[in-house]
Amino acid sequence: MTTITRRGFLAATAAVSATLLVPASVRAASGTQTLTATTRTIDVRGRAATVMGLVNAQSGLGLTFEPGQQFRVDLANALPLDTIVHWHGQIPPNAQDGVPNTNPMLKPGETRAYDFAARPGTFWMHSHIPAQEVGLLAAPLIVRSAGDLAADRQEVVLFLHDFSFMAPEEVLSQVTSGMGMDHAAMGYGTAQPMGMSGMNHGDMGSMTGGMGTMMMGGTGSMVMDLNDFEFDAYLANDRTLDDPEVVRVERGGRVLLRAVNASAMTSYWIDLGAAGGRLVAVDGEAVVPVSASRFGFAPGQRLDIEIAMPVDGSALPVLALREGARERTGIILAPAGATVARIGEASDAGHPAFSGDLSQEFALRAATPLAARPADRTHMVMLSGSMMPYLWAINGRTWGDHIPVPARSGERVEVTFHNMSAMAHPMHLHGHVFQVLGVGMQRFEGALRDTVNVPPMNMVTIGFDAGEAAPWMFHCHHMGHLEMGMMTELSVTA
Repeated sequence: MTTITRRGFLAATAAVSATLLVPASVRAASGTQTLTATTRTIDVRGRAATVMGLVNAQSGLGLTFEPGQQFRVDLANALPLDTIVHWHGQIPPNAQDGVPNTNPMLKPGETRAYDFAARPGTFWMHSHIPAQEVGLLAAPLIVRSAGDLAADRQEVVLFLHDFSFMAPEEVLSQVTSGMGMDHAAMGYGTAQPMGMSGMNHGDMGSMTGGMGTMMMGGTGSMVMDLNDFEFDAYLANDRTLDDPEVVRVERGGRVLLRAVNASAMTSYWIDLGAAGGRLVAVDGEAVVPVSASRFGFAPGQRLDIEIAMPVDGSALPVLALREGARERTGIILAPAGATVARIGEASDAGHPAFSGDLSQEFALRAATPLAARPADRTHMVMLSGSMMPYLWAINGRTWGDHIPVPARSGERVEVTFHNMSAMAHPMHLHGHVFQVLGVGMQRFEGALRDTVNVPPMNMVTIGFDAGEAAPWMFHCHHMGHLEMGMMTELSVTA
């Protein structure tokens, strides 16, 4: 995984670039790099596992771009099957978005060129085929800003996966048949109250004033379903806590943790213990800093957290706690000479649910919000589904039978997601950045995002300015739900 020292950036993962029209020799001279969709072998608790990956020219995962660097990438498919790779959170021309509704699949042995302006922040890239994402065909995509270069801090990437030794197709088959796990026996869906989780969020609590429970009807007694599948392991930078990555950092120094939830179906809390940290960006967009000891995020979301390392030179575990369960993973930040203690892969007690906890979303405020203007168009988008039978839909329809959500380029659009199911849905909109404008009936000017977690039996309102006239995918980022067709399009016309 990428580690960037504050004394000078050395790209551990190279940016891959290519134009659609310029000859290969010219592209190479202009900074084009290569990226390959392929298989690789990782070690999970001493057992070899063949997974997929997006490998750069240095045989590492992912891409890192310097400030102002153009996204020029030659993507090669070395897999024996078709694929398509989406640049999650970036806003390329629609023809380069990497989605099967508008882009042709990349055939085995084929190479495709991409060329667009890169947006700074913490992003990621992944296959837009659910089974391939379950199979770990994903990698970090980091675009550094001039402010990052000037900051006196080290950058560390934390890339999270849920992992199974089963074939990805078998995982999805079990999940979509409702056989992924016995929710009643495991206690999920029967013992997870919606509303505030009771976590200690530092100054988050004073900002939210308990609104999380109010938005759930004021009772705090409703329950939700969590964790559709019991994965074999939860990986942080391809490793488990029995052999975690130890990242060397400076004693008493400052670290920017770029955390990416690339898991197919799992939400986490990032737990920093007594050290705590400051959340300074979500989904690649700066927020007014929020201090806390734990920060939650759903599949597809990212967190940028500033951490002050202990002045006594001790190591700092950065743990990712699976919501509603005891499993955990993570990395260790350790100065030279620090003692690194062994940490078990299970906490002593279960972790509260993130999916129904609204305190963090209420606390977030965009550092640079959207310009104030009235909405030209509003939509209510209904999210529905059930565990048995395992069915998930948008506006009562699944992909292929969907009715696109209309908008006109340049319009200010507001969309209210009304989740009528007992599961949260991390909703991702392609080609746009939106602002969270409300939860339930409560309006506020929240964070800018590209993926928002919509709690069970609740509503979230977002606003954005409609962009390029094209069909943009609009879907839940839970791979079991996506596999069942929980996807539609934002149809933007000129």
